[in-house]
Amino acid sequence: MGEKKGSRLVSNWKGGFPGRGRISWITLAVRVVLGGIFIYAGTMKLQDPKTFARIISQYDLVPESLLPVIAIGLPGLEVIAGIGLIWAFPGSLGVISSLLMLFVGVLWYGILKDLDVDCGCFSAEELAKQGDLWQAFYRDLLMIGAALFLFVSRWMQSGRNKSLPL
Repeated sequence: MGEKKGSRLVSNWKGGFPGRGRISWITLAVRVVLGGIFIYAGTMKLQDPKTFARIISQYDLVPESLLPVIAIGLPGLEVIAGIGLIWAFPGSLGVISSLLMLFVGVLWYGILKDLDVDCGCFSAEELAKQGDLWQAFYRDLLMIGAALFLFVSRWMQSGRNKSLPL
């Protein structure tokens, strides 16, 4: 009674995607967990952008002049995309998937070059607990699997008559 019929909150939580049937609890859980990971990781990096910039510079992939922009912009994008994924904003899953592919590529580069660097995934205190680049690489592959699950879930809910939505 107190809910507005066209409210985005109601359509996202109860119906998943407007006009596409009910969302499964598993899909909702995966969205919330994956989005939460991105919000957490981005927030931790935003608390100490200088440390994150130093970690990025160790990979030697970004020009020095762009480090401050990347050290603030990338975590900000992670937070925004994580919030968007939880609330099912269009394009959020595509952004999360693109970020994950970027992260896997950078980690693979670090592994191939045998770099002795932190992954830069979470806060400085957590980096020591996270292990080496291989662990971060496998964790990101697992998150790509979760994103693929969400893509397939959306496609199946859409009636299989459209291309995969981002």
